[in-house]
Amino acid sequence: MTDIWVVDDEENIRNLIKRYLEKEDFNVRTFASAEAVESALIGSTPDMFILDIMLPGSDGLSLCRRIRENYDLPIIFVSARGEEFDRVLGLELGADDYLAKPFSPRELVIRVKTIFRRLQPIEDAANTLTLKNISIYPKQRKVIINGGDVSFTSKEFDLFLLLASSPGRPYSREMLLEIIWGYDYEGEERAVDDTVKRIRKKIREKGALPELSTVWGYGYRLDV
Repeated sequence: MTDIWVVDDEENIRNLIKRYLEKEDFNVRTFASAEAVESALIGSTPDMFILDIMLPGSDGLSLCRRIRENYDLPIIFVSARGEEFDRVLGLELGADDYLAKPFSPRELVIRVKTIFRRLQPIEDAANTLTLKNISIYPKQRKVIINGGDVSFTSKEFDLFLLLASSPGRPYSREMLLEIIWGYDYEGEERAVDDTVKRIRKKIREKGALPELSTVWGYGYRLDV
C-alpha cells in the first residue's frame, strides 16, 4: 500500500486530508510538526509528503529542504501562505506541487494520483508496454496492434495509456475527465464517453485482444 505522510499543525486539516486519501486506499500517517517527521524518518520513509508551510518550530520550507537533501520523494505543499513568493520558493526547494488553503480535498486527491501516475514505471526495459497483441510506446506516443499502427489523437492516446497502465482497474468518468482534460476543464463527462467510443472502435478494427470495458454507472477499464 502507498504511504503518505501529512504534516500540518491543524488537527482538522490533518484529519480531513487523511479521510479523503484513505477513501482512495492510501495509507496515511499524520504529524503536527517537522520535528516529529524527522524523528519518524529514522525508522521508515513514506512514498509522498504533504506539507504545510506554517508549522510550530521548524517550518515546512525548511523541512522540504532537509527532505530533498536525503530523499527523492514527491512533496506537495498545502498551505494558507498562497503568495507567489511562497509558491515559487516551495517549488524551487523541490516540491512537486503547491495547493493554497482553503483547498478542495477532492482536488488534492487528484493531484496526488496524478503525481503517482507520472512516476509509475509503466515502461519496461525496451520502452514498451505490452498487453497481449497491443504494444504501446509512451515516449514515441505510438500504439501498434497486430503489427499495425493505430492513429490516436492526443487525448485518445493519453486516456488509453492511463487505462493500459493499470489493466483491470476501473476509472470513473469524473476521474478520467480530471486527469486527462485537467482540473479546470469545464466540459462534460460526455467528452470521456465520446473519446472511449472512438478508442474502442479503433482497437476493435485492428483486432485487439484486450477489451475496453464499460463499468456501468461508473466508468471504464481495460480488461486483458
